[in-house]
Amino acid sequence: MEKRTKKELKGMGTGIKPTVHIGKEGVSEGLIEEIKIQIKSNGLVKVKVLSSSSDRKKEMAEELEQKTGAKLIETRGNTILLCDARLLQKKGGSC
Repeated sequence: MEKRTKKELKGMGTGIKPTVHIGKEGVSEGLIEEIKIQIKSNGLVKVKVLSSSSDRKKEMAEELEQKTGAKLIETRGNTILLCDARLLQKKGGSC
């Protein structure tokens, strides 16, 4: 796949549906492994944080980024958009 900017990846993310859901149990090892698998096969994963989960969505997003090795593209409402780090084109030295 070719490298893309964050803006392009955000645009791509609006067209996909969430394939991973975080419920009241929060972030588990099984969830992390599933995200890793989907990142590897699809490059871009949208995660839905269900209302039964805690309200710390930003912290969850950062935790997922750290534990999966993916790059956090965006958190919007109850969704988190992650991508394969190899897809992200770095501009200005950081992403």
